[in-house]
Amino acid sequence: MYKTFYGLKEKPFALLPDPSFLYMSQGHRTALTLLRYSLQSRQGFTVVTGEVGCGKTTLVNLLVDEMEDDVSVGLINFTQGGFGDLAEWVMMAYGLDYRNKSQVELYECFVEYLIAEYAAGRRTVLIVDEAQNMGVHGLENIRMLSNVNAQKDYLLHLILVGQPELQSLLRLRQLRQLMQRVSVSYHLNALSLKDSKAYIIHRIKVAGGDPRIFSPKALTLLAEAGDGIPRIINTLCDLSLVYGFSAEKKLIDVRVVRTVLRDRYQMGLPTGEQMKPAGTLPAA
Repeated sequence: MYKTFYGLKEKPFALLPDPSFLYMSQGHRTALTLLRYSLQSRQGFTVVTGEVGCGKTTLVNLLVDEMEDDVSVGLINFTQGGFGDLAEWVMMAYGLDYRNKSQVELYECFVEYLIAEYAAGRRTVLIVDEAQNMGVHGLENIRMLSNVNAQKDYLLHLILVGQPELQSLLRLRQLRQLMQRVSVSYHLNALSLKDSKAYIIHRIKVAGGDPRIFSPKALTLLAEAGDGIPRIINTLCDLSLVYGFSAEKKLIDVRVVRTVLRDRYQMGLPTGEQMKPAGTLPAA
């Protein structure tokens, strides 16, 4: 709607994870480095956690895009269920036949697949996104998949990605065996105010636009209201562009942003922890 009006080649603040728009804060850079290291050194378990909307899935997508042909990768967004359900999801992630098989048969088929991939010189990686939803039982079951190894090498490298609740789960005594196998872990924090501003500017540039679309005050207000969470920042910036386009304003000033924040506040929609009632918003 507003792309031509603001001289943009594409939408800069889409909500879907897109590695081409990834802004590398120090936290994201460290997380990606650790993920790459865990792959190269064939670690058993890698765990990455972070708040909702902080860019974990985008990092995972970038990691998958970087993988060479000698890596067989499976990606699942697990919800809930027993081992039978998990085994079917895992088989499906690798394009393996899972229909009409018992739990034992599913396990045997997957082990045979791991052995065949290892014999062919390929590494097998399983990425579980939203892993906190698996619960204790699901996480313990997935640990069982890591029991297959060949001499000094793990046949399966597991990457668990999830919200902060995943950290709490992994600290439970029932999952101590899994925790002992976690060799790489990292928690992705929210962006700082400085990084939030740089994030907004970065995405506008990637989309082919001029960062001066936003006035300095508008940029600061958007960064503050986003509370360091990229997904919230994206939503607020996108709506600001829509509101600005509707008012035929080439420059998104603080008044436009204040209107967006007020409307979302009145609807009870998220704007970040720093969002205040309409009467307390900063003046233009």
